[in-house]
Amino acid sequence: MKSIARMLPPLALVGALALVPVTTSSLAAADTTSYQELEKFMSVYERVKANYVDKVDDHTLIKGAINGMLSALDPHSSYVEASDFDQLKTTTDGNYGGLGLTVSMEDGVVKVIAPTEDTPAWRAGIKSGDYITHINGEFLNDLTLDEAVAKMKGNPGTSVKLTIIRPGRDKPLDVTLTRERIDIHTFTGNVGEQTKAALVAIDKATGGHPLGYIVDLRSNPGGLLDQAVDVADDFLEGGEIVSQRGRDKDDIERYYARPGDMAHGLPVIVLTDAGTASASEIVAGALQDHRRALIMGETSFGKGSVQTVVQTGPDSALRLTTARYYTPSGRSVQAGGIDPDIAVPQLTDADYKDRKFIREADLRRHLLAQAKVEDKLLEADDTPDPRFTAKADELEKKGIKDFQLYYAMNTLKRLAAPAAIASAAPSKHSR
Repeated sequence: MKSIARMLPPLALVGALALVPVTTSSLAAADTTSYQELEKFMSVYERVKANYVDKVDDHTLIKGAINGMLSALDPHSSYVEASDFDQLKTTTDGNYGGLGLTVSMEDGVVKVIAPTEDTPAWRAGIKSGDYITHINGEFLNDLTLDEAVAKMKGNPGTSVKLTIIRPGRDKPLDVTLTRERIDIHTFTGNVGEQTKAALVAIDKATGGHPLGYIVDLRSNPGGLLDQAVDVADDFLEGGEIVSQRGRDKDDIERYYARPGDMAHGLPVIVLTDAGTASASEIVAGALQDHRRALIMGETSFGKGSVQTVVQTGPDSALRLTTARYYTPSGRSVQAGGIDPDIAVPQLTDADYKDRKFIREADLRRHLLAQAKVEDKLLEADDTPDPRFTAKADELEKKGIKDFQLYYAMNTLKRLAAPAAIASAAPSKHSR
């Protein structure tokens, strides 16, 4: 068998393996079920190759088989090559030409998770929960998510027309957008160092006496794990930040904060929404568990899985889910997300009540959290919160464009007030 492995190409080797008779000696080296399943694959492959209406090459068939295998696992495992491989690299390069949208796909429909602030999509009013059905008049039903995203990307200055269906509205919306260079404000590159620089700049601008800090993680889809750890570390004196747990019970990797809170123990508020995902949730979960920050806004997206990217060729890569991550208290964020300490609706969004937010739990074949949350002791209370009864037009007249940020700033002032009063009060021992 070893000589066959050296001589045969990979596809032929699969066929050879599938046809090896299962004997007592071979059982020690291979799983009988695996051979049987490979034999099924080869049977279908040979039938398609011989009888499909058009000639089809091996590369197309094998790539399709790989994509099918990975799509059966979860929404985040995938295989990319050629232009899709270049698209994958933009997640770490930090910018691309496009519209500024984070999207998912289910049943052939592209769903908007969140637009990025101050991008063409955001300025055009595209919202979480919108469905994109056509791009430049082309129906997206037969396209993969990567293919649909590739059509939305392009050179800055070029235009593209999207057809949007919004729940609660009777007619589709046609929106023509001009692509721009989109800077990815996520946990890529050296965002940890940029956060440190921002904290130092705030200290200098306030003479070393800021009231506190607001960390806005809304619509931030995440990024690199090490950068999330670095950012959380900036606000902590020590302790665990996150743990990464694989298939085996002993496969656990933990990440810890180093001494040195660059926020000097001052109040911290973290803003989250349905677009806060992955690395952003690591930061929010760590600061929440350590009681270091007040989480405010809406429940986050709930992507608590780790993808490992392995380059399989010059222009191809495998992105495979290899672990789940957990907050310091042992909570799995997967499919549940980070619940805010104070739920604050975005009242400046006139139709926020009617929009359906898309989260990890809405994606087909999402991983389970491996932990159940018991809400039986929580009482249902439908009484309107008097803090959040204002209408969007009323807030606009007052010049409030972002209610969540406005509420966070006022809360920060209240949190900082006792410390300011205490520092201003004369000492008992003063003369």
